[in-house]
Formats: sequence, C-alpha cells, structure tokens
Amino acid sequence: MQLTDIRIRKFFDEGPMKAIASVTFDDCLAVHDIKVIYARDKYFIVMPSRKNPDGTYRDIVHPINSGFRAELEEAVIDAYHVQLVSMQHDGEAYADDAVIV
Repeated sequence: MQLTDIRIRKFFDEGPMKAIASVTFDDCLAVHDIKVIYARDKYFIVMPSRKNPDGTYRDIVHPINSGFRAELEEAVIDAYHVQLVSMQHDGEAYADDAVIV
C-alpha cells in the first residue's frame, strides 16, 4: 500500500495538538482527521475516533500492524515538519490545506 498524498489541513500553535492531516492511500482511499500530537517531548499521530456512550474513544480506522503504523506516523510527521518549516521560511502565519506527497 502506497501513501500517495498527505495534506496538512490545519495547524495549531497552542496545546499538544499541532495539526490535522488527511492521507490518501493508492489514490483510492482517503482518511481524514489524523491528529499530529506533541507530548512528552515526542511527536505521534492519533487516528480518527468517535466517543462511545460510556465516555471511551474507539478508533474508526487504524493500522493493523506496527510496521505500517510506524511508516504512516513517520510520513505524516515528516509532512507536518516540512510544511511548518516552509511556512516559517515564507513568513506565513498558518495555512489550511497544505499538500505534501
């Protein structure tokens, strides 16, 4: 499975959530609302989820194995950093719908 598109949809400068991304797989399937989080001195992603009636959260979609999870996480975080540096270099504030492939 190939990651064919990564879009950083929104950036945040306050709090642990730093961005929201969408990822396209094999030009056939898009997954939206992947969160980029910075906490405890590291970046990681949180997959889209919904709140259950008992207050717990359940992922709507998620990687099945740790190898693919690591690949996905690295690609999304790299895309986040590339776009962040680009925006800082260009002197922009925060942009929506930034595209990284």
